[in-house]
Amino acid sequence: MRLKIGVSACLLGDEVRFDGGHKRSPFCENELAKHVEFVKFCPEVGIGLPVPRPTIRLEYKDEQVRAVIPKTGEDVTESLKYFADKVKPKLADLSGYVLCAKSPSCGMERVKLYDPKTGSARKEAMGLFAERLHQLEPALPLEEDGRLNDPHLRENFVLRVFLYGRWKSLAHPLNKAALLKFHTQAKLILMAHNQAEYRALGRDVGEAKSIDEAFCQHYILRVMGALSKPASRRNHTNVLQHIQGYFKQYLDKQQKQELSQLILDYHDGTLPLMAPLTLIRHYLREFPNEYLAEQWYVTPYPEDLKLRYGL
Repeated sequence: MRLKIGVSACLLGDEVRFDGGHKRSPFCENELAKHVEFVKFCPEVGIGLPVPRPTIRLEYKDEQVRAVIPKTGEDVTESLKYFADKVKPKLADLSGYVLCAKSPSCGMERVKLYDPKTGSARKEAMGLFAERLHQLEPALPLEEDGRLNDPHLRENFVLRVFLYGRWKSLAHPLNKAALLKFHTQAKLILMAHNQAEYRALGRDVGEAKSIDEAFCQHYILRVMGALSKPASRRNHTNVLQHIQGYFKQYLDKQQKQELSQLILDYHDGTLPLMAPLTLIRHYLREFPNEYLAEQWYVTPYPEDLKLRYGL
């Protein structure tokens, strides 16, 4: 089953922006679309505004952030928030969401917030639809189109999407055995991002006397929080060396040295992450290991996305 990802409609070429244009995202349209089903939203069109339309801006008034159309003075704050509530049934099916940067409705961060008295602006707000989206689905991976140009942020977003998709594909409510299996398969990914949180989550799951939906929601929220930032080169190195240990009884001295050197070259920034991973995958085929084969770290998403070549 293909994962579903929400997306600002203008990022897929729909001419729905205030000026009648679009902000097509080549990565979303040409690469990610091969593996996911996009579900398009445009909150501003969704609340009945025309195309083209007067611009909306966020203003700080009476200690609140309001969405206002300066040309007419119309306040569309509640309409934008209500739109997110209206489409909530569709949001529940999503494994991620790509938002249009800088938008007063969809911007994820650093949206201009105006002082209506002075006209000056600070880049410190979040789009109102995006904010409500995060409130309704706090574990849902969110990213902006502009940030997807950064190879580390792009890889981390896609990794989170496919991990969250695996979570949503499980039969809920989960029992303890299913939750432990998920945690085990996510082990190396979590170790590469936040080892302390991985251990803490493992203790909580292991010691839990009962598993209910509230426990599961708290668990996945912490997992997605642990993965919210890209893994460091140092942590990846630790995970690669951990994997290397599973092959020590099968590799001769030269093979061990070769793999060790590739890992060190990655650590030093000489080679990308795919260099040691490619050799590890080769050894995994030659010397099958059930535990490693089930680790999502080894192949977290479709390989043809080539996201680890730039890390």
